[in-house]
Amino acid sequence: MRRLAWLSCLMLAACASTPRAPVTPAAGWEERIRALQSLPGWQLDGRAAVAVGTQGWQASLNWREQGETAEVHLSGPLGVGALMLKRTAEGVSLNGAPPSADVVVQLESRLGFQLPLDHLRFWLLGVPDPGVAVDLSRNDQDRAAHVAQDGWSIDYERYLPVNGDLLPARLVLSREGVRVRIAVDHWALTP
Repeated sequence: MRRLAWLSCLMLAACASTPRAPVTPAAGWEERIRALQSLPGWQLDGRAAVAVGTQGWQASLNWREQGETAEVHLSGPLGVGALMLKRTAEGVSLNGAPPSADVVVQLESRLGFQLPLDHLRFWLLGVPDPGVAVDLSRNDQDRAAHVAQDGWSIDYERYLPVNGDLLPARLVLSREGVRVRIAVDHWALTP
């Protein structure tokens, strides 16, 4: 009986987890944003909640970025209202149709606001778009706390450790009656 009690205590002790120290990457701010702005590929899986005026909707979000190509999947509960955006050098396409200038108008009609697709590639990574003037403040971990660009305000609420760095886990984008909350569940970076 004594052996069984000792063995049970040993097994419980083996299951206990030790707290992890917070990740503090060695790279400085300038070096880090240059690396992230030029990252060749990445993907994230998460969720988005959008409020436009008095209307709102939620969707799962899957974003894949490889070079100059981005593929964005949004789908509501049980796949209702799913849409797939693809941005290439030829333009933006919606749900597998060929790229067209009408896609931006269609997308705005479906979403209820103009999606800042070109900027989002950077904002999701927690860095400003290098081609646009920026107002930026950083947090205690030397990461973006707030970014204001092109009429949008981006607040970074939480970061999570990814490959020895910290990438956004929760962010809020807002602009003139539009509020977009993004929660990232999983990141994968292409070296």
